[in-house]
Amino acid sequence: MGERIHDYFVSLGLSQEEASELHLRYYTQYGLALRGLRRHHDIDAQDPLDFDRKCDGSIPLEDMIKFDPKTRKLFEDIDRSKVRVWGLTNAYRPHAQRVLRILRLDDLIDGLVYCDYEVNDFSCKPEADFYQLAMAKAKLSDPSKCYFIDDNRGNIDGARAQNWSKCVHFCEEGLEAMEGGRTKQIGNERAPGAQGPDGVDIVTTLDGLRSVWPEIFKH
Repeated sequence: MGERIHDYFVSLGLSQEEASELHLRYYTQYGLALRGLRRHHDIDAQDPLDFDRKCDGSIPLEDMIKFDPKTRKLFEDIDRSKVRVWGLTNAYRPHAQRVLRILRLDDLIDGLVYCDYEVNDFSCKPEADFYQLAMAKAKLSDPSKCYFIDDNRGNIDGARAQNWSKCVHFCEEGLEAMEGGRTKQIGNERAPGAQGPDGVDIVTTLDGLRSVWPEIFKH
């Protein structure tokens, strides 16, 4: 994904160095490179889904992620009389749906909150509007009832800023990931400017949620 986004920056007439610098800056500042492109480069004036086709839509997901029976069992074991399960993503809807179909989780998700690339000033994690949109779609008014897990620590801080009290950081520490066009080792870094005490639970596997959130699982 990171390489495709970098190539998209270059296709706008930027040099390799400029593309790398802006990719990182926009990812850090806005949580999503496309947000910076929309704000500062007037892209997608004629075709708002051009980025989706050339980046998200072009990724061979079937070669990258596979169905995991253990993950499906985890979702099946969630007590649906207590909670509903929503997917919150900084991608556009088709990409999220592809991922869920490949993982065979699409029938276990109650709804999706995604970045609507067809809306010029869409919101994304970690912006406050995104979490408020999620609550509105789920018809929730009490943020203390929101459970949230994310692999980006900045998104965790964004949720906590909205008083989502049951937040977990999914941290596969030691693995490499590309963020903002730069390869880095996954760690537990806080978002720039994050305030207050930490107190966020960390899991290194999704199955760790059984220990962190035992109250939402069937017994």
